[in-house]
This record gives sequence, C-alpha cells and structure tokens, in this order.
Amino acid sequence: MAILSSPLLADFDEDYDSKRWQEVEVQLPAPPRQDRLLPFYVSAVAENRFYVDASSLSVGSDGVVRYVLVILTPQGGRNVSYEGMRCETRERRIYASGRADGSWSKSRNNDWVRIADQLVNRHHAALYLEYFCPIGIAVRSPEEARDALLRGGHPDVRR
Repeated sequence: MAILSSPLLADFDEDYDSKRWQEVEVQLPAPPRQDRLLPFYVSAVAENRFYVDASSLSVGSDGVVRYVLVILTPQGGRNVSYEGMRCETRERRIYASGRADGSWSKSRNNDWVRIADQLVNRHHAALYLEYFCPIGIAVRSPEEARDALLRGGHPDVRR
C-alpha cells in the first residue's frame, strides 16, 4: 500500500490533470464549392447523397478532424454544416450551419454528441468508422482524410 502515497504518483496525477484536453479556437472555412466536394458512401438504404468539401478538411493539434459536410436530398434540399469529430471519444459537434448565400450561422448547441451507428442517419458513423477514425484513431493529416474519401474508405479499415 505504500505505493499509493508515493511522491512519484502524486507528480503523475498533477501531470495528468494539467494535460486535460482543450479544444483549439475554430475558424469558419470558406463556403463549399461544387468542384471540391468528395462523395462518401453511407449505406445501401441512404437516399440522400453525402459529401465533404476537400478544402475544408483539417486535423487540429487538439486531435479534432474538422470538415464541411454537404447533404443533398432527392427532393433537391441541401444541408451544409461545419463539423468536428473527436476520434478519441467517438464524438462530433456542429460549429455552424451554412446559409443559402454562402455565409455561416454559428450553432446554438456547442455540445459534443456521441456518434451512434444506426441504420438511419448514419453519415457520422460512416465518417468515423470508415474514413476519419480508422480503428478509433484520427487520421494524421487532411491529405490522409482526402485519400480515404477518394478511395471509398480508409485502407486501415477491413471490409
């Protein structure tokens, strides 16, 4: 039991507490352009089409993969959002929603939300599992994320 009161353990606890995760300041990107959109597969039952703006991809020093998501509905609707994904905790967050004029509306809800793999609305799970967080670890660079999207999945993911 003497090990529990060790000064070395106390130093470890202090170091651990001081290194808690902190998100970096986020800058909103330029609005997405059609010629930069990379499609990604979600599921056979998905009626919407899903895209990531290649130029918006970034991997922050905080480990967050950030990207512009564009969803097109069969009826012609278009949803645009700027989002972040924490691979370490399997969470996502919406920073802003895109307006028709190309400007951004900051999100009112700044909470990180757990990514669930469900049949409907599984686009976040697809990005997490198959493109941005292979085996639960964030891609190392925007280029690696773009490559995964272009290939139809990250090479580390078994199909």
